[in-house]
Amino acid sequence: MSVSVRVIPCLDVAAGRVVKGVNFLDLRDAGDPIELARAYYEQGADEITFLDVKATVDNRETMFDLVQATAEQVFIPLTVGGGVRTVDDVARLLAHGADKIGVNSAAIARPALIDEIADRFGAQVCVLSLDVTRDAAAPSGFVVTTHGGRERTAIDAITWAREAIERGAGELLVNSIDADGTKNGFDLELITAVAESATVPVIASGGAGALEHFAPAVVAGAHAVLAASVFHNADLTVGQVKNALRAEGMSVR
Repeated sequence: MSVSVRVIPCLDVAAGRVVKGVNFLDLRDAGDPIELARAYYEQGADEITFLDVKATVDNRETMFDLVQATAEQVFIPLTVGGGVRTVDDVARLLAHGADKIGVNSAAIARPALIDEIADRFGAQVCVLSLDVTRDAAAPSGFVVTTHGGRERTAIDAITWAREAIERGAGELLVNSIDADGTKNGFDLELITAVAESATVPVIASGGAGALEHFAPAVVAGAHAVLAASVFHNADLTVGQVKNALRAEGMSVR
């Protein structure tokens, strides 16, 4: 393939620590975010994603500090999401060293936020984060959720993804809540559905548990693969994932 597949470790952060759970529940401590980010950078990660999973006024300041401290040590793109509600939030995160900003709940509540971010900073800065769960009542079979997966909406995931792209989202981070933390593999049906309707890069997230899970996500249409537990637990390294993709004939950096 002509475009190299990116491998992206994800750090879900709460109160200054990396946490991880299953299906967004039962979060447990997984380490220091700056130390983990540096380790993944040294392993060859293409990007790092920080998601503030319990964004509040109290720990928002913590996230600014974390982003700045990480950017001083890790020289690859940083995507930061969680609790971003205004273009001023975006500006402040960028000033602290973030390269891209993920939006989810606030964009669903007020879709014009996507237009505002893209207009002011460029589409390349705006990453639409889709926390998706299966719902037979939805036209595509998938709906989006808000508030870290805790609140289900009636909004069809594919319809929303298309609208967000039209408004200026430059990338889609597609996370399957049903697969999250299970280590049973990515939701390939979801990735395919989003990728077939998207005109921007798609990042597959949720469910990676073994080396053989990554290549199928790319075949399904993902331009990048994101994982958390397998890296935090040292089950796999970024280098091992890249080698597995190379073995399937895929281009990696």
